[in-house]
Amino acid sequence: MKRSRLKNWFQSHNTGIIKLNMKFSKLDLLTLLISLFLFSSCKDSSTIGLNLDDANKITGTLNDTVTVTSNTVLDEPTGTSGLARYPLGYMKDATFGTTEASIAMAVNLPSGTFTLGSAPTSIDSAILVLPFDTSAASTTQYRARPFYGDSTAIYTITVSQLSTSIKTYSTYLSNQVYPSGDVLGTFTGSIKPTTHVKITSIIDAAPDTALVTVPELRIKLNTAMIQSKILALDSLLLTTDYKFNAAFRGLKITASTTGTNGGIMFLNFASANSNLEIYYKHKDATTTTKIDTVAAKFPIITTTNPVAATITHNYTGTPIATQLATPGVYQTTYLQAMSGIRNRIKFPSLATLKAKIGSNIIINKAELVIDSSDPADSIPFKIAPRLLLYKLDIAGQRTNVPDNNAYSSSENPNGDLRPATSGVPFGGKYDFTKKSYTFSVTNYVQDIIDGKLIDYGTYLAPIAYDAAISYPNPYPLSNNASRVVIGSFSNTSNRKIRLNIYYVKTTNK
Repeated sequence: MKRSRLKNWFQSHNTGIIKLNMKFSKLDLLTLLISLFLFSSCKDSSTIGLNLDDANKITGTLNDTVTVTSNTVLDEPTGTSGLARYPLGYMKDATFGTTEASIAMAVNLPSGTFTLGSAPTSIDSAILVLPFDTSAASTTQYRARPFYGDSTAIYTITVSQLSTSIKTYSTYLSNQVYPSGDVLGTFTGSIKPTTHVKITSIIDAAPDTALVTVPELRIKLNTAMIQSKILALDSLLLTTDYKFNAAFRGLKITASTTGTNGGIMFLNFASANSNLEIYYKHKDATTTTKIDTVAAKFPIITTTNPVAATITHNYTGTPIATQLATPGVYQTTYLQAMSGIRNRIKFPSLATLKAKIGSNIIINKAELVIDSSDPADSIPFKIAPRLLLYKLDIAGQRTNVPDNNAYSSSENPNGDLRPATSGVPFGGKYDFTKKSYTFSVTNYVQDIIDGKLIDYGTYLAPIAYDAAISYPNPYPLSNNASRVVIGSFSNTSNRKIRLNIYYVKTTNK
């Protein structure tokens, strides 16, 4: 509202104001000052605004021209021990090359006092049981399901014996290779990661029972191999897990496919459903002439056994290989989970923005928006459901940006109070309507502009949709296989990465 109009309004009401009793003069003066503040604020486009909903808030002057550079770079190996879900598979993509994931695992005794019983004779069957991870299969976020890629393809899964016990390794990084020797069994067929399996359960001294299990992969192993490698062991080697692991060493599983895109399945080793099951014959304990068939389940579970994944990427002949070999400005850049590809982004003009505007500024809101370059979200390689944004500190170590480092007295006592009190979500989840990801980076941008933080490197990488929202690990885990192509700042089709800053000027020096 113009000040001249405000003056006319008060002149037209002057008679009534003079007639007021003097004992209310102080109250009237306060009312007048408040009115002046409210009405005069209507003219300033930089004002923070009234208490409106998010879509209609007046958020200050918008600057969306700040340059954001993005470059495709290799990600670093990450730890794979103790994952909630483990990757296994072979995936071939014209844009992202090939990805292979294998799993090495220790196998423990069924119990601390395990024996094979009275005079074990021969093995009827031996089966490696690997349950799929279905923890998120019932949600609407289909990208959290236990398979990424083409589940209809025909896969060959090979089980071999480790050359060295996995328990002898000190670290379990995603690039660690676990050599193996004798092949113990194979499976060839399509993968059914959400289909329950009907089996016949053998119970000692009781009738066999039909059961329906959780969705799982069941691989038959060579009985002669298992006979010689387990049942033929000296009984002293079956008295402790340590002795058994030194003798049997553990298992490795790999997967391959030909002529198709392939994919990555995810297995669950956190429950009691993963086992090496051996069905063998021995003499009945009471009737020596009678032979019983019994089952022994050797558990494979992360609470007691090391389980680790090995992940390899080959980008030969892809546009990714070109960008890695010749960094520069490209129309699109690439992101891939499982220690694959991340983006290093920079804000080269943020440190001089204050000088360019000509005054100190307060950032009311800053958003980093990342458009997918291919919003079609096509099968079989769906767009990554979520991205993580993190930065490097002065020592080159990964750490969360201030907006994703909220203070908590119990969980994060060294965190930042600003996001803890603002209630603004950090973001990063894919918006199916806008075909983009959005991060709230208000505090990060303010700190860079004020010189409180130096941008030593800011990175984007895919993470699982259901990853912890509070204080996530800045090392994305290998528990999802998603990828996405995003537009760069200079993308001519206007599918791009950009920083939107809403600010107000201040007179403070």
